[in-house]
Amino acid sequence: MNDALISLFTLTILEIVLGIDNIIFITILAGRVDKAKQSAARNWGLILGMLVRILMLMGINWIQKQEHPIFSAAGHDFSGKDILLILGGLFLVYQSVHEIHIKMKGEPLEKQERGKAKGWTAVMLQMVVINVVFSLDSVITAVGMADHLWVMITAVILSMGVMLLASKPIAGFVNDNPSVKVLALAFLVLIGVSLLGEGFDQEVNKGYIYFSMAFAFTIEMINLRIDKINSKK
Repeated sequence: MNDALISLFTLTILEIVLGIDNIIFITILAGRVDKAKQSAARNWGLILGMLVRILMLMGINWIQKQEHPIFSAAGHDFSGKDILLILGGLFLVYQSVHEIHIKMKGEPLEKQERGKAKGWTAVMLQMVVINVVFSLDSVITAVGMADHLWVMITAVILSMGVMLLASKPIAGFVNDNPSVKVLALAFLVLIGVSLLGEGFDQEVNKGYIYFSMAFAFTIEMINLRIDKINSKK
């Protein structure tokens, strides 16, 4: 029982860490609906992520089958997982670059673009797609760390509860600081490229990605602090 509790605690922490990029992307997607519905869109996006993870954990045999090659092309065997990673990587890169392009248009044109609110159903479908992609690592990590299904599902539920509480302040911070939003989008492009690499069996050490993210975020926090001090002078 003690081993199960230890794995539950460790897995919950890891699920929270793995879910940070998910929160950021869901926040960006939620910005496409009417302002009054953005908070609800964020919450539903995270809840969908939890449901997707639980369903994938319950269908773990299906997940394992996705490792088997489906077809070959250019001397490379592609599995179901590879296809999901490639499609998810392309989707993530496209959406992130599109958002950066909107930011570069300048505030007046950006507001005009944001005024064209996207439909609720379209945004929810995009959230489902990205949740499936982001859930692959999460589910594989859970299976590798815990022996009991109830431990995996409980960790997912607990981590999602923390993320639901944290999503509002994270969303507010990202939306209130344009430079942080661009930085977050740049890292989502990086994650998208890493997913594409994995889809083609080019393993990318995620430690390098997370370190660069932490380093750049620290520098950005210092810059924001300096700007705040200078604005008071």
